[in-house]
Amino acid sequence: MSSEKLIQIIQAFGDAWNRHDIDALMSFMHEDCVFETVAGPEVYGSRHEGRAAVRKAFEAAWQTIPDAQWLNASCWANEDHGVMESTFTGTAADGSWIEANMVDLLVFRDGKIILKNAFRKNRPHLPAKG
Repeated sequence: MSSEKLIQIIQAFGDAWNRHDIDALMSFMHEDCVFETVAGPEVYGSRHEGRAAVRKAFEAAWQTIPDAQWLNASCWANEDHGVMESTFTGTAADGSWIEANMVDLLVFRDGKIILKNAFRKNRPHLPAKG
């Protein structure tokens, strides 16, 4: 698949995150997909394997931070790897504001994302807006 086509897929994937559209998100994921989170007890954060586990982990992002957005995305791809840089924003349960740059490293197989490996700056939350 061409780099241009992969970039289009990555951009559409990012748009689905911002719409909080779980069905659209999962349409981009490979049957054997894996999601490695920005935080967790392991060196890779936490790992979610398989469509059901990945779907549940994706949905948890919006349950934890209902106004979550990934802004100013910049995407690129080469062969079967892609990158999406963005600024993550949202309101935590305690009302504090999160704003931090992040990167998703994506690996593709058969035109679908088989691995989403997320990294986000460990920035302290900001005071509540308003």
